[in-house]
Amino acid sequence: MKNLEAARAKFRLWREDNARKSEEAITLFETILADSMHKLGDERWLVYEQVCLAACDCQRIDIIDHCLQELSKEFPGSLRVRKLRADKYISLERYSDALEILDSIIKKDETSAIPRKRKIAVLKAQGKITEAVKGLCDYLEKFQADQEAWLELSELYVSLHEYSKAAFCLEELILHNPANHLYYERYAEIKFAQGGADCVEVAQAYFCQAAKLNPRNLCALRGILSTTNYLLASPKIPATRKKDVLKLQEWVTKHLKVREEEEEDETSQQSPLILLMSDLHIKQKSN
Repeated sequence: MKNLEAARAKFRLWREDNARKSEEAITLFETILADSMHKLGDERWLVYEQVCLAACDCQRIDIIDHCLQELSKEFPGSLRVRKLRADKYISLERYSDALEILDSIIKKDETSAIPRKRKIAVLKAQGKITEAVKGLCDYLEKFQADQEAWLELSELYVSLHEYSKAAFCLEELILHNPANHLYYERYAEIKFAQGGADCVEVAQAYFCQAAKLNPRNLCALRGILSTTNYLLASPKIPATRKKDVLKLQEWVTKHLKVREEEEEDETSQQSPLILLMSDLHIKQKSN
């Protein structure tokens, strides 16, 4: 009984933390829960759902089918169960079957975000990037505050070399979260990749903002250095502007050296501790 309560507590904790812990979940189910699910009361349906998702991750079709059978008997016609069935087909790479189910769910409930995101993931897995982009654009018309979706769309546009559209996605992200230095950094990287003196000037400004928000951001500092090198070599930049760029280059070179030295010191200080922890771990195993 203690083992059952401990397993129940773990599944509750994973639900609260939105964690899958797939292999551990499968082990707990097979060794403790499989024959005792009825003792969990109504909570067993949540656990069945967790186990089903874990089994999809581990491609344990026998467990997936068992969970789906139990859930379908209790909740016939449930959209959540149909989503799980789509997950089963995704794990088997039966993408057309998964898309058929997801499309039917979307048609029945247009306000649900999860099946739309699942569909986009399937299209990406199939290599249908253009269709995935269209799906994300449609999705963001309804769920404009989903920052993860904006970031994913920007990366898809980058993969298609559509840098101006990718930059627009990052502009939306910066509007949603103006204090996130990583968004400024990524926007600057996209503008730098877009090329041309005008875009590189914009990239420099955004790398500077990223470094201002987080002075420890080495990527932003290196980005500033790259943009200064580009602008100093560009014939399109007037001499008066190059003086300012040169001052910035001198500053960032000095600041970057200090930060890299600090990072090396931090790494060297951590190394003995990491080695000690590894040694303790080995000794514990041997005991």
